[in-house]
Amino acid sequence: MKGLGYVGAFLGGALAGAAIGILIAPDKGSNTRQKISDTVDEFLKKHNIKLNRNEVGDLIEDLEEAAD
Repeated sequence: MKGLGYVGAFLGGALAGAAIGILIAPDKGSNTRQKISDTVDEFLKKHNIKLNRNEVGDLIEDLEEAAD
C-alpha cells in the first residue's frame, strides 16, 4: 500500500506540473483546455489508468486547487 501512495503522489505531481506548464503558455483558453485534456488522456492511456468521468472531474478539481 505504501508503494501505491508514492505512485499516486508521483502521478498527481506529474499531472499538476504538466497542467501548470500548459497554463502559463501564451495561447487561447480553448486551445489550452484542449491541450490539457489531450495531455491527461495520453498520460492515462500510456499508464493504463482507467478513470470514469466523475473521477476525472475530481482529478481536475484537485489540479486546479494545487495550481492556486
